[in-house]
Amino acid sequence: MKRLIRSFGFAFKGLGYAAKTQPNFRFHLVAGTIAVILGLLFQISTAEWLWLTACIAVVLITELLNTSLETLTDLVSPTYNEKAGHVKDIAAGAVVVAALFALITGIVIFLPKIILLIRHAA
Repeated sequence: MKRLIRSFGFAFKGLGYAAKTQPNFRFHLVAGTIAVILGLLFQISTAEWLWLTACIAVVLITELLNTSLETLTDLVSPTYNEKAGHVKDIAAGAVVVAALFALITGIVIFLPKIILLIRHAA
């Protein structure tokens, strides 16, 4: 049991490190928080909540994996190395793909609700 608690401690330490040192991770945390607030305000459906939370998780996970790969790459290749650069670029590309998927999903969920709100306000 002590081991399990310790492993959660390490995991939260990693999350804290990412939140303190990675501006993109903080940006995605803020974006996810805004999406949750919008979900609450628009009272989205259960299916929409599942898509929204999945998108938030996928983006945060890819950002964490990107950070870990960048850190490891810097450790094993402290000087410039073209292949190390490719590793970092590919990992960053994964974050972009996840973020675009989340953005498109957010548009699909929220845009019709925003349009309806604007029409009722006019």
